[in-house]
Amino acid sequence: MAFKNLSHFIQTLEDAGELIRIKEFVSPELEIAEIADRISKAGGKALLFENTGTAFPVLINSMGTYKRMCMALGVQKLDEIGGEIEKIFIQLTSSPASFTDKLRMLPMLSNIASWMPKSRKGKGECQQQIIENPDLSLLPVLKCWIHDGGPFITLPVVNTKDPLTGKRNVGMYRMQVFDKETTGMHWHLHKNSARHYHEYKKLGQRMPVSVVLGGDPAYTYAATAPLPDNVDEYMLAGFLRKQKVELVKCITNDLEVPADADFVIEGYVDPMEELVIEGPFGDHTGYYSLQDYYPKFHITCITHRRDAVYPATIVGIPPQEDAYIGKATERIFLTPIRMAMLPEIIDMVMPVEGVFHNIVIVKIKKDYPGHAAKVMNALWGAGQMMFNKILIVVDGDINIQNYTEVIMAVADNVMPTLDIHFSKGPVDVLDHSSSRFAYGSKLGIDATFKSAEEKYTDAAKIPLPKLKEANILQLFPEIKAIKRMDDAGLPFLLLFVEKKRKGVIRKLTVQLLEEGLVSHYKAILWMDENVKAADIKDVVWLFANNIDPDRDAFIPLNEDGSKYECLVIDGTRKTLAFDDFKRPWPNVVVVDDETIKAVDEKWAKLGLGEFIPSPSLKYKALLFKGGAVAEE
Repeated sequence: MAFKNLSHFIQTLEDAGELIRIKEFVSPELEIAEIADRISKAGGKALLFENTGTAFPVLINSMGTYKRMCMALGVQKLDEIGGEIEKIFIQLTSSPASFTDKLRMLPMLSNIASWMPKSRKGKGECQQQIIENPDLSLLPVLKCWIHDGGPFITLPVVNTKDPLTGKRNVGMYRMQVFDKETTGMHWHLHKNSARHYHEYKKLGQRMPVSVVLGGDPAYTYAATAPLPDNVDEYMLAGFLRKQKVELVKCITNDLEVPADADFVIEGYVDPMEELVIEGPFGDHTGYYSLQDYYPKFHITCITHRRDAVYPATIVGIPPQEDAYIGKATERIFLTPIRMAMLPEIIDMVMPVEGVFHNIVIVKIKKDYPGHAAKVMNALWGAGQMMFNKILIVVDGDINIQNYTEVIMAVADNVMPTLDIHFSKGPVDVLDHSSSRFAYGSKLGIDATFKSAEEKYTDAAKIPLPKLKEANILQLFPEIKAIKRMDDAGLPFLLLFVEKKRKGVIRKLTVQLLEEGLVSHYKAILWMDENVKAADIKDVVWLFANNIDPDRDAFIPLNEDGSKYECLVIDGTRKTLAFDDFKRPWPNVVVVDDETIKAVDEKWAKLGLGEFIPSPSLKYKALLFKGGAVAEE
């Protein structure tokens, strides 16, 4: 379904009972984000803030449930999109046997042609109002978290063009507002727009940039999609909405943008200009991404519809709205991966606790020894899958949408000395745990059923002895809490530690194993003492963020040099004093007490229903001293 503009999508949400209009004034500085955080984590509705202190309302959490993500893309289930891609792929790659078969392909080819973006003459609805003296203070740009470097545009659809080929790229890169006519442009070194930037720098030319806000939500999704260089994001948007995207030329540069957008912010980046400090920013990892140097975007013009709505999102500790954008990517791009590269893949899941790239679970049709390792290596070399940190491969009749079944497969099928694989390569720029910026390691877990060639013995299951927790806590006072999972039939152990000396994790692990206290566990996970053992989802989110596998995951040795059949993972915060970690370590993202109090006091006036306490109250226990950067 094609939406005429963002207001059309808003009306559709409202008609479906999926939208709340908020008429009370709510400040774009911290308050809107705090309300959205409460509502999104509770699985609540889209929010339209109509009184923002500016001429424009703010729409947030519009794609914040599975249902609304489907509504945004015009389907009942996200798997429908993958199914359609599969049909197209099969038709395009099969050779028509006869003239009649060729004729049957014509409707499909006609459909593909109808998705291609089309340029049109004249001005678009996005240019009904032209602000020639641009002033970003006219827009209700949000400041989301207390230690953010300033207000950030969080749903920008950033349009650039390769100066050598003329090919367009449409991506999503946060934009910190510096003043009324400049922002940061946070494109990472792995992104296409960053490559365009370096090409312009070689040519000594200014780089035109135009930023779209609003319009059909398919534009917003397409900007996040992991497409190869030669696929136009507006073609993907046309496919999703089943109607071509009409483009118009910008007022002050030669780029083209969707005619039905709500806002267009036009300008340029000068590659000859010095980079500027950008950040910090409370990011989708649940931690702050810290200050760094990025290009400055100069605004030459702002245009908008007469009834423009400003779209925004908030990212932070999961789950947030971006979890459902990620779910769409998971379901849509499973088909191209399977059809073009790895036909043995049956299903793939990116758990929300893994914040897209940290954890991926893959189910395969296993045909030969080492098949799981082959899939790991292929995926780590495929596009944005290169950022994946932990990859779990299963087979058989396991439902990987059910995480309990996945954990049971790991417990049943993994011998740590044989089935754990390490690799190195690029990691996400936002990864704070790697010892080196944007370069780190990966952990592969082969949880498939093993053939005779893949195992040395048919090891019988050994009943786990009763762990005497009181003895451990008494003998090792640095261990503050224990969570056993063997009561659920899982040979896993969680230990919560107060780190006061260098190398304490490895030293305590060896002592525990030598005493025979934990030697029957297949996996031991160490976490900081301020982590609540009861919340397994938060444990997974934290440890996946906090490990560089090659450094923090290890199989300990006996005194005779043989290996224990146990994988140990250090999921604690790393410091210079105790871990020789030289990079700054960020804090988790929570809001300040003053904002919590302000929202609490106005909640009854907002029409949001039953009071929802701030999620930040739960996570303040995870804070270390300091601001965006945790102090030693």
